[in-house]
Amino acid sequence: MTQFDLTPPTDDQRQALEADLTPAEAQVLLNHGTEAPHCGVFLGEKRPGTYTCRLCGLPLFAGGTKFESGTGWPSFGAPVDRDHLAYIEDRSYGMVRTEIVCARCGGHQGHVFPDGPPPTGLRYCINSVSLAFTPADEPLPDKLGRGAPEGERAS
Repeated sequence: MTQFDLTPPTDDQRQALEADLTPAEAQVLLNHGTEAPHCGVFLGEKRPGTYTCRLCGLPLFAGGTKFESGTGWPSFGAPVDRDHLAYIEDRSYGMVRTEIVCARCGGHQGHVFPDGPPPTGLRYCINSVSLAFTPADEPLPDKLGRGAPEGERAS
């Protein structure tokens, strides 16, 4: 069970969060778009830290689970907490995939595939514009003003 509040943003909070997005971020997060491969700002990021939802700030992935998949998008082996993501069957483009969205705000993150490395065997293929990065030992963002769990810092 997560220690973070997964209650969706209020209408006013959502409006403020969405107003802070660039057009590219809005296209991916709100309209289930995809950024072009090999161009995302986090593709080469190697520092320890935590990747959070760009829209609401919920922690999604730890830097230590990131790996080079060769796909052109940041890839992770596991989320910080499975409850922080919602999994949706996606039958677009003539295939069956599993879309992943932020469990708190519904922001589109990317897809998860069963071709990742051990121990999970999963590859969470994520759009850089769907994420924000907090370096290790810095406080995690509190975009909804709810306060992070006690002492919560990026890992």
